[in-house]
Amino acid sequence: MATSTYLVTVSGPDRVGVGAELFAALSTLNVHGGQLIDVAQITIRGALVLCAELTIDDSVTPLMIEEALLRHHIVAEGITATVELVRSSETHDGRRLLVTFLAPTISAAQLEGIFRAIAASGATCERIVHLATYPVDCYELVVRGTDHAALREDLTMVAKSSGLDLAVQRAGLHRRAKHLVVMDADSTLLQDEVIDLLADACGRAAEVSKITDAAMAGEIDFAESLRRRVGLLEGLPATVLDDVRAKLRLAPGARTLLRTLRRLGYVPAVVSGGFVEVLEPLLAELQVEHFEANRLEIVDGKLTGRLSGDILDRAGKARALRRFADEVGVPLEQTVAVGDGANDIDMLSVAGLGIAFNAKPVVQEHADAALSVPYLDAVLYFLGISREEIETDEFR
Repeated sequence: MATSTYLVTVSGPDRVGVGAELFAALSTLNVHGGQLIDVAQITIRGALVLCAELTIDDSVTPLMIEEALLRHHIVAEGITATVELVRSSETHDGRRLLVTFLAPTISAAQLEGIFRAIAASGATCERIVHLATYPVDCYELVVRGTDHAALREDLTMVAKSSGLDLAVQRAGLHRRAKHLVVMDADSTLLQDEVIDLLADACGRAAEVSKITDAAMAGEIDFAESLRRRVGLLEGLPATVLDDVRAKLRLAPGARTLLRTLRRLGYVPAVVSGGFVEVLEPLLAELQVEHFEANRLEIVDGKLTGRLSGDILDRAGKARALRRFADEVGVPLEQTVAVGDGANDIDMLSVAGLGIAFNAKPVVQEHADAALSVPYLDAVLYFLGISREEIETDEFR
């Protein structure tokens, strides 16, 4: 039996019960093979737009649908309803992507750039959600199109030129499935570089900092750079490790990020090129159970200037992410990696979503998304978690 697709749009001042009235009216059309395909609603300052898409037997006319709406008293108190036949070329063309972008504030000009990029790739926006207004402004769009490569390229160019942080991901139920979120420690979870604090304690800060900068920019192999820097710490009393730990500063939003992840069933983890002896007590306090880092060799209460065991380098971080995913029981496409340095590149590339956090350009090139704001909990927006959900956790 032939069917047609209609879009029913209800708009006007919002009032209690209008949704129930709409669906009650549509349910009376079931005897004609009526089937609901999609529903969307938005309410801004009391102004309602509620849409329902349905397929129904060709024997049903738009007038019959309008009469069903009238019988259920939807059209009243300033609310109107329209019934529009949807052409086959307009229905479900392409697959959905989630486009998330944020900045300290987002202007109409920046939004224009995003929407022009969407149009240029032949895609359309189906839904707009304002995820957050502070400490950053963040929007998530559901975009439907066929040329995803062109869409990503166009959006990335616009984001870079207009100062927006951007992530483009496939849409689907997996978005809110169990996830593993793996973070680097130094300059990501933490504001500090642990080895720089240790170097400062022994008067070798300038020498270590120079090697650190070269390593983070990808100019020196991480393993070799780490050996050189640790070598400069020879003779440092092990008691200094406690002093350094006390000086560590978490990134703004770090506690909020970890607390929200745990509450929503996500699993946080840390993979660090830093040192177990400094980080382990802090991560235990933060309830991070999955953790891997390098170990310092300590003999007679002093650092020997050597490492104990294998070095956790760039490749090692990626292996740790895979192992944690196996232990937690999530596929790699449901893993998220967050890092800032060249030694995070493999981890960012392996994860389902790699996020470069205030990172060098060479790192951003290998990531799916980049954050330039200082708030680590902005990672939550790329997971579709709104500020309202975060605050539900903060003020319980």
